[in-house]
Amino acid sequence: MKYLIVDDEPITHQIIEDYCRELDFLSCAGNCYDGLQALNHLDREPVDLIFLDIQMPKLQGFDFLQTLKRPPQIVIISAHREYALESYDFDVCDYLLKPFSFERFLRAVQKARARGDEEAPTASTERERHETMFIKDDKKYHQVKFDEICYVEACRNYCIVHLTGRRIITLEKISAMETNLPAKSFLRIHRSYIVAVNRISEIANDRVHIGAEEIPIGRTYKAKVHAFLSGAHPETN
Repeated sequence: MKYLIVDDEPITHQIIEDYCRELDFLSCAGNCYDGLQALNHLDREPVDLIFLDIQMPKLQGFDFLQTLKRPPQIVIISAHREYALESYDFDVCDYLLKPFSFERFLRAVQKARARGDEEAPTASTERERHETMFIKDDKKYHQVKFDEICYVEACRNYCIVHLTGRRIITLEKISAMETNLPAKSFLRIHRSYIVAVNRISEIANDRVHIGAEEIPIGRTYKAKVHAFLSGAHPETN
């Protein structure tokens, strides 16, 4: 998604750009410091997403929005809580109150991305939206395709996500990982392991084989695995 920052505070531009560098599906199209600059920019180059301040010189944020016939996705960035209700008259995606964390910023961007996909769906965007997830290590978020994941291993207070040719260590609990992974494609076989169904080469002697790895089946999970082998959906057990 190409994004445009429209805000009269340079520090806000820096914060947003730093956050966006962590997300490889975002590309900066430009920086504008008032609404008139933004209008001129949009005449030259359309964008998919605008991060927009409300109070700016020359042309206020809401006045700027009223000039747009077909606005892109809009995320309001403001230090003023009192404009939040009015902003939704313009069908904005989200309203971020300064200062905002990366986690809150990420939720707003994901909402804008999902709305953009719904309004202009293609085969590739639909596949991407439904077949990827974000996994956070100690430094950044990684967008991972579900079919890259071989298995997830819980280790004390963190998880190791084993991918094709690499791995990611995350502070997410295995219960949260289980919730975020599609149940039709992943199977919890142990309190410490979730496996990708399409990566299983064989199941024998209470162990699941994924490549050269042998992963134990937990005693309380045997019924779920047997149901899977008999063709029942894992969610029904």
